[in-house]
Amino acid sequence: MNLHDLSPAPGSTKRKKRVGRGNGSGWGKTAGKGHKGQKARSGGGVRPGFEGGQMPLARRVPKRGFNNIFALRYTAVNLDALNAFDDGAVIDEQALIEKGIVKKAYDGVKILGGGELKKKLTVKTAKISGSAAEKIKQAGGTAEEQKPRGEVVSKYAKKKESVKGKVK
Repeated sequence: MNLHDLSPAPGSTKRKKRVGRGNGSGWGKTAGKGHKGQKARSGGGVRPGFEGGQMPLARRVPKRGFNNIFALRYTAVNLDALNAFDDGAVIDEQALIEKGIVKKAYDGVKILGGGELKKKLTVKTAKISGSAAEKIKQAGGTAEEQKPRGEVVSKYAKKKESVKGKVK
């Protein structure tokens, strides 16, 4: 077999539709664009969302709230899910992902107090709720909060730090 012997499987390829190449094809003359009008012109057409001068849907519907660009997104894990670990285990994001409890950690994992913990564990995650920390301590374990991965320091705080160092 040589390169020139290779060809696509029958029916897997289709010839390009060539419009505006004679009336016999059925796509001649106006080439499927109809007669005149804005959409028939070269470069013609309207932008997405344009409704012919009518107030567009995106502007008609009421708006509420805002989207906080500094918000951190945590993956929530209930305490009872931690019973899958052995006694005395150290639990962090990586351990939860390896065990299949968490699929994606985003900016960190938050441990919530749902269910009962039956094992003595060391939990090190970005956030731990008050009830979860209490239950972990009752079971004989320890709960430590670590800095979340996506933690953002405001630009104002950074400016303050840089100004502090300068002598006037």
